[in-house]
Amino acid sequence: MPEFKVLERVYGFDEVTLIPGDVTINPDQTDIEFKLGELTSSIPILASAMDGVVDPSFAIKYSKLGGLAVLNLEGIQTRYENPDEILAQIAQARENETTALLQKIYSQPIKERLIGERIETIKKAGAVCAVSLTPANTKRLSPIAKEAGIDVLVVQSTVTTARHISKSYKGLILSELCQMLSLPIIVGNCCSYSAALELMRTGIDAILVGVGPGAACTTREVIGVGMPQVTATIECTAAREAYVKESGKYVSVITDGGIRTGGDLCKAFASGADAVMIGSPFAQAREAPGRGYHWGMSHPHPSLPRGTRVKVGTKATLQQILLGPTSVTDGTQNLVGALRTGIGVCGARTIREMHNTRMVIAPSIKTEGKYLQATQLVP
Repeated sequence: MPEFKVLERVYGFDEVTLIPGDVTINPDQTDIEFKLGELTSSIPILASAMDGVVDPSFAIKYSKLGGLAVLNLEGIQTRYENPDEILAQIAQARENETTALLQKIYSQPIKERLIGERIETIKKAGAVCAVSLTPANTKRLSPIAKEAGIDVLVVQSTVTTARHISKSYKGLILSELCQMLSLPIIVGNCCSYSAALELMRTGIDAILVGVGPGAACTTREVIGVGMPQVTATIECTAAREAYVKESGKYVSVITDGGIRTGGDLCKAFASGADAVMIGSPFAQAREAPGRGYHWGMSHPHPSLPRGTRVKVGTKATLQQILLGPTSVTDGTQNLVGALRTGIGVCGARTIREMHNTRMVIAPSIKTEGKYLQATQLVP
């Protein structure tokens, strides 16, 4: 019988493992800097542009630690004068009321004045300011954000492509946006070689990789699309390497979503990522605005929500989650320490050297020999 479709085998973080190098390197001798245009971050981990993760206060604190937090310019911070009151309402809502409440909250118009105020708050504190917009609002709101002093713009939606077919007026042209703003632009999300390569050809500086892996995202359930993160990152990395040969320009790959532990983090970099973006782990920080809750950017969609509110709890300070000392053994704290250790064990000195780490398929890697952990009773 003739074939109609041939299914490929693709892989997520839980299905692979990294092989140690023949030489090991002290963690403190590894270099994990992330460069984006003229900016350099000492921590290659971006905080997701989600209202339960990043507000101006969080962005300032994270910048001072050496990372880059992305503020959602279409969220609660720019719709309400008193965002803390709204965030409290979301945290206190009953589970069966959450979606309707979020749809109501996000139906309020974006106030352009608040865009400038939130950005200025971050900049006046001496912090690097990165902001996120959806493609539909980028042409209208990005000039306001630039005038207020942003350092980085993230253009982000569930799935973003270089070509978009619509009956509406002329849509967003990324090449024109790059020329107009003249600052680092990150675009996402994508998960395939061809889509990544086309996006890179528009002149952007980095791409976000990941469709549906986030803890608060339900895209894979609602519309059935997505790609496991290891394979998605490898494909987009292949596009990056092809584009370097084609143009001489290096476009950074940022794995976005699905990263919960230090092990996931190391696997993302071994897959080819130059940086990662995470949400839920940061939503657990005491400094996060979500009060122990986290919700997807598409949750408030008026007709087809593709996210949900999840309870993540408040587990530790931002510094503990990033730099330790850790109080748990599950790999969810001291992410930077885990990354440095993982890179060193794999014999790499830099993130780019980590890209060459040998990776193998190992679906039992987290259960092999762990029968005592699996059967231990929790008091």
